[in-house]
Amino acid sequence: PDVIIEAQFDDNGAERGQDHLQDMLADDIKKLSLDTGEKEAVGFSGVHRAKQDDGTKVNDPRLLPDEFLQRTAKVVYILEKKHSRAATGFIKLLADKNSELFRRCAMFSPVDHRVPRAYVSLTDCPPDFVTRPEDYSNMLFICRIVDWKEDSNFATGQLAKSLGQAGEIEPETEGILTEYGVDFSDFSPEALECLPQSLPWVISPEELAKRRDLR
Repeated sequence: PDVIIEAQFDDNGAERGQDHLQDMLADDIKKLSLDTGEKEAVGFSGVHRAKQDDGTKVNDPRLLPDEFLQRTAKVVYILEKKHSRAATGFIKLLADKNSELFRRCAMFSPVDHRVPRAYVSLTDCPPDFVTRPEDYSNMLFICRIVDWKEDSNFATGQLAKSLGQAGEIEPETEGILTEYGVDFSDFSPEALECLPQSLPWVISPEELAKRRDLR
């Protein structure tokens, strides 16, 4: 038999809140299973009919009012790459020791969980990593993501350098600066020549006279 859902809006229902009743009716509409033949359901937008001849169940979003539908979209193009593709993390051996991938790659796990895990070549890893992986369990590395295929759960990365032990200030700081693309290399000789050469340097009285002292 046809399935009909009816709703009456009286004063009592208005006092209990129309939103609650709409949510309840929306849940009931979602549970409708339309079998063979002609089925109809009565909702807020009137009577909707769906024709099904092959006997399978139909979940037709057209049965729902627009306010109950979630808009969806798909990324079609990347205009600008903002991330540096560099991440700080740890390396470890793959779980499947009998696979061909185990003999060629290691797994890089970034500290930032927004960055995907990546396969890195064993040739980029330390020479004794395969025989003594526990020595590097707490060692921070910088990895740059070079590719991420659509049919793979993991990206492909290349180890850039070893930072040092996790938890120490200098390796952690260098990792953060590298991830955000901050140049922390030494100043060039040309930049250093712009600084006063006679030390100790003091502010001249002429400069103090024309400046506001904020010390």
